[in-house]
Amino acid sequence: MGMIDLHNHLLPGIDDGAEDVDTSVELARMAVADGISHLVCTPHIHPGRFDNTPDTIAPALAAFRQALDDKGIALSVSSAAEVRFGLELMEGIALGTVPFLGEWQGDRVLLLEFPHGEVPFGAEKLTRWMIDRKVRPMIAHPERNKAIMKSRVKLKPFLDQGCLLQVTAGSVAGRFGEQARSVAHELLQEGKVTILASDAHNSSHRPPQLREAVQVAAQLIGDREAAALVTSRPWAIAGGHFG
Repeated sequence: MGMIDLHNHLLPGIDDGAEDVDTSVELARMAVADGISHLVCTPHIHPGRFDNTPDTIAPALAAFRQALDDKGIALSVSSAAEVRFGLELMEGIALGTVPFLGEWQGDRVLLLEFPHGEVPFGAEKLTRWMIDRKVRPMIAHPERNKAIMKSRVKLKPFLDQGCLLQVTAGSVAGRFGEQARSVAHELLQEGKVTILASDAHNSSHRPPQLREAVQVAAQLIGDREAAALVTSRPWAIAGGHFG
């Protein structure tokens, strides 16, 4: 088994990632070439911008799987979602319309995206509400959030609650600027990163690649721990998608 990527936008035509099946296939080839064997695709659920539900995600996944099959590409794919922070989340969890990434210590894991420029005021109240319902937030790319870049202390309430962290591979490799790189490296060295993922959107600026980041991480935390961030750890969360 190769690496497993739990945050990417490879499903065709449903958000700001791959615009069509051909692009999805091109990105899949890049992922396989990088050593990725399993992907959980996580299209945006962002009310008013990307109004995705299980009903829009399922046909996109089916089309992607069919294309991989037709082209003979050895990549196992499933789907969840990257869910935008907001009160709609409470309704989505209650109604069962929010797809989960997997499980962690008996809780369901939800990939949670904060707005890019801030950590919303009182956000820890919503994450606490989720945790009380055995839904564990995994905060997507905290190292690229402008408020967290300015002040790491913004992350503390979430870490204290037991939220998980997904750091972007490209940030670790320095592809999102010095500030994101510095925060990503600090979080790695402090042992706070649950997984690395690609957050791939396209082949040029945001490709589905993990290997370079793992090599950089290995310099900071050792080979074994760096490898766990893209193999055993994501598999422990999302292996059920592929069972």
